[in-house]
Amino acid sequence: MSAEPSVSPSRVGVWLIGARGSVATTAVAGCAAVTAGLHPPTGMVTETGAFHRAGLPSLPSLVFGGHDVVDCPLPKRAESLAAGGVLPHDLPSAVAAELAAADREISIGGPLPGDTRTEDELIEALAQDIRDFTRRGGLARTVVVNVASTEPVPEGDALPASSLYAAAALRAGCPYVNFTPSAGLHHPRLAPAAASSGLPYAGRDGKTGQTLLRSVLGPMFAQRALAVRAWSGTNLLGGGDGAALADPAAAAAKNAGKERVLADTLGTVPEGETHIDDVPSLGDWKTAWDHIAFDGFLGTRMVLQTTWQGCDSSLAAPLILDLARLVARAHELGLSGPLAELGFYFKDPVGEGPAALGEQYAHLIGFAERLRQLAPPPGPGTGPAVPEGVAGEHR
Repeated sequence: MSAEPSVSPSRVGVWLIGARGSVATTAVAGCAAVTAGLHPPTGMVTETGAFHRAGLPSLPSLVFGGHDVVDCPLPKRAESLAAGGVLPHDLPSAVAAELAAADREISIGGPLPGDTRTEDELIEALAQDIRDFTRRGGLARTVVVNVASTEPVPEGDALPASSLYAAAALRAGCPYVNFTPSAGLHHPRLAPAAASSGLPYAGRDGKTGQTLLRSVLGPMFAQRALAVRAWSGTNLLGGGDGAALADPAAAAAKNAGKERVLADTLGTVPEGETHIDDVPSLGDWKTAWDHIAFDGFLGTRMVLQTTWQGCDSSLAAPLILDLARLVARAHELGLSGPLAELGFYFKDPVGEGPAALGEQYAHLIGFAERLRQLAPPPGPGTGPAVPEGVAGEHR
């Protein structure tokens, strides 16, 4: 029998749900590129001065794995992204070894078509994959991050796939981040397990483009006492997100967070809607327009129009690395429950906190200071116990 690998307090797992998608591939390739000094950590807030000496795990210490239901290897996926201009053309070959290593740690997720396993059996199988990954790598801890395609809002009592993965993270004793608008830990059936798990978690729905801008402009109108009459938006996007959001139910789940930011920052819900259109030829690129009608002094009617053009994967990937490091550090220090201080990263943040980006940033910087001040833990292996009985008995 082979010996169990020793646990390294410096190695941290990042388990990605949707591990072969564009965002996950960009995060893995980007982490390797920054670690090797090939590119600067542009877009990574945790690499700014405010987070120095906060005790975050280093980028070289991150070990990647995950679940996915597709079989395209990460090196091949990276080549496709480079062909589309998402990654530098020479990057896939430069970090081929790191991509291949992460790809070897990807397990088939579920539920698959025709899957006859019960919810509890699925959760246990997914949790065991995460435990095995953590054990094989001798990792101090593993953070589970959901970057899979958006699901429709669930109906009925059954757990959707995102919630099965979230339940598996809890059962494996892992902190959890939901970077998507899917239910994840928000499902009512998981609330008791999340509350009793002793684990930190964050989410949901990463704020990368149009809503990032809205969380800046909304407070501007409110603070200048300008009355917003209508706020309409359109998103054109391709790739996996475009295909997933072509489903009206999935698009409705996505738009809910966009509209919530306006309601929270303006104090009211203006007229207008946000539309999402799938344009396959755009690939991983997107264009977002906003048309804002507002009243000035003496009722003078005015309009602000904005255009945001960007690549969602390259906008999201540095945030994934930020969140994995922040949540891992929180777990190391024994913090638990919703990490409201990370609302800066999300459209629909867990916990209580402000909606305006500036205030959210101040809370994030306060969190960095809190991490600096907290005493380090006694040593590895002292994190919260593995919870049992999530969505059924743990066998």
